[in-house]
Amino acid sequence: MKILCVDIGTGTQDILLYDSEKELENAYQLVLPSPTMRVARAVRQATRERRPILLTGVLMGGGPCQWAVEDHLRAGLPVYATPEAARTFNDDLDVVQAMGVRLVSEDEAARMGDRVVRLVLRDFDWEALRQAFEAFGVPLRPDGVAVAVFDHGAAPPGYSDRKFRFDYLAQRLAEHRALTVFAHRGEEIPAPLTRLQAVVRTVREAFDGPVVGMDTAPAAALGATLDPRVAAWRQCLVVNIGNFHTLAFRLREGQVEGLFEHHTGFLDGEKLDRLLGRLAEGALGFEEVFDDMGHGALVFEAAPMRPEGVAVVGPRRGLLRGSRHPVYFAVPYGDMMLAGCFGLLCAFAACYPEFAPLILDSLQGAPCPAPWDVE
Repeated sequence: MKILCVDIGTGTQDILLYDSEKELENAYQLVLPSPTMRVARAVRQATRERRPILLTGVLMGGGPCQWAVEDHLRAGLPVYATPEAARTFNDDLDVVQAMGVRLVSEDEAARMGDRVVRLVLRDFDWEALRQAFEAFGVPLRPDGVAVAVFDHGAAPPGYSDRKFRFDYLAQRLAEHRALTVFAHRGEEIPAPLTRLQAVVRTVREAFDGPVVGMDTAPAAALGATLDPRVAAWRQCLVVNIGNFHTLAFRLREGQVEGLFEHHTGFLDGEKLDRLLGRLAEGALGFEEVFDDMGHGALVFEAAPMRPEGVAVVGPRRGLLRGSRHPVYFAVPYGDMMLAGCFGLLCAFAACYPEFAPLILDSLQGAPCPAPWDVE
C-alpha cells in the first residue's frame, strides 16, 4: 500500500511517499519550496518585467504570494483574478477589490490571451509531483493521499479570524482529546475550512481514492509524538514552531489537556518559555494570548503538570534553544522536517481503520487512536 503525504507550509512543502513494503526510513521524501513561495517568485518576475498578471485556480495559502501581489500593485501594475483565486487574499471579495485587485469571470480570464502573465493558484500540484517522482523512475500511483494546510477558516463578517480559528480548535477538542480529531476524510471537511476544502478538490481532480485533510500544526505535533523518546513520556508539552504560527499542546498519555496558538512573529524565546510554563501550570487564559495578537489558549485540566519533556518541531524551533524547560528537538524516524507527514500517516490510519493494521505495523505500533475511539 502506498500513501502520498504532503504537508504544505509557508516556506516548504514536505512530502513522504509511504510504502508498506519498505521500512519507513526508506520511504521516498522530498522537501520543496511551498506553493505560495513559487507563486511569489513568479509574481516578482512579472513585476520586474512590468507585465500585468492574471490569477486563476482556487483559494490557496497567502503570505508570501499576497505580499508579492501587493508589491506588484504598488508598482502601478494590474492584477486580475477570478473570484475563487481572489479568496486567497481574503474571503471577503470587497476587501480584495479594495486592495486593487480587479475581479474577472472565468470567461473574461479565458479571453485575456497572452497579454497577461497567467498564474494558477493551488496548494496541491499533482502534475508537478508526478514529474518530480517519475524523473527518478518512481511512478506516482498511491492508494491514498493525505494533505495538511493551515486554515484560518472563513470567519463571518465582523468576526475575528484569529478567534474563529481558535473556535475551530476548541470545538474539535470538545468531544475528543486526541490530536487525530484535526484530521478529516476528504468528503467530511467542515464547511468553514475553505482552504482545506479547496486543496481536497484539487487532489480530487487527479485522484479518486481515499483522501485525508488535516491542519498542519496538529499534524506536526502528532508526528513529534512518534519519536520514541517522546512516545515514552506519560505527560509532556509538544510545540510546533512554524514560520507564521506556533501551536503548543499539553498532553497526558496522548490526550490533550490544554493548548495555545500564537503568531511566531510576536514571540521570542523568553515569551515562549513563559507561555509554556503557564500552560504546564494550568494557568494560561485565552485573553493572555489573544490580547497579544495571538489566537488564544484553552486549558481543560487546571491542575499543574510537571512535564517529563517539551518536544519541539518546526522550522523556527531554534526559538527554544537555551530554554529553561526540558526541551527535546524531536526527530521522528530521523527527520524533523517530515514530522507533519508522519502525523498525516498516523491520521490516515485513524480516518480509515481498514488500513490501520498495515500503517501501524510500519509505525511499529505507535498509538494513533481514531477520534471515535477516544474516551
